Amino acid sequence: MRIHVEGVFGLPLIHQGDDLPALICEQTKLSDGDILAVASSVYSKAKGYTRRLTDIIPTSRAVRIAERTREDPRFIQAVLDASSDVLLEYPFVLSEVPCGHIGVRAGVDQSNIEDNMVILLPPDPMAAAAEVRDAIRCNTGRSVGVIITDTCGRSFRRGQTGHAIGWSGMTAIRDFRGDTDLFGHILKITEEAVVDEIAGFANFVMGESNNGVPAVVFRNCETWSGHDDLYFNKDEDLIRAMLKSPV
Repeated sequence: MRIHVEGVFGLPLIHQGDDLPALICEQTKLSDGDILAVASSVYSKAKGYTRRLTDIIPTSRAVRIAERTREDPRFIQAVLDASSDVLLEYPFVLSEVPCGHIGVRAGVDQSNIEDNMVILLPPDPMAAAAEVRDAIRCNTGRSVGVIITDTCGRSFRRGQTGHAIGWSGMTAIRDFRGDTDLFGHILKITEEAVVDEIAGFANFVMGESNNGVPAVVFRNCETWSGHDDLYFNKDEDLIRAMLKSPV
């Protein structure tokens, strides 16, 4: 493969009500088979998935956690409200959101938004990806894949990378099980999280500060087959079980 990757430049600051897919289509020419990675934060801003800290009244639990993490209790309350399950409260809140994604502070973000505001993850990232894909098809007649990304830390390693939290037009996993390697050995466990690999490189292009590049286009990616079981279920997830087990 010779993959071409380019950021979508020239997008304005996004506000609630903006037609994000149309704005992206104005700034880049998309072709059938392209993959568009979109930062969840900019999608959420367009849809109004934000909250004002001044509107949030923290509970006693939020106050207790905030005293330990040294964060604004209103921010912690926003995290708790966005969470379906809390796996860890300290030294940071690690929680699951309704779509199954597990991340620090439920993905609630205070960067690239006005003071005293927070951005929430889209409540249904898979539907968000499908919506953007359908809108692009309506705008351009082109069939592209769409990945909604978020920046996450990783166990055992320093630094954040991009992760896919929603996708449409491709499977999350490229499944190599049953294939053979160069020596004819049958592969038994190899499942490649392609959407995360694409999201990670998209995050490298987007940057993490003031780059202003919330969308990235990938061209000439080969197609793959697999499945969408990106998240371990609760019976399979050993790390989750250890975090939830009583001390």
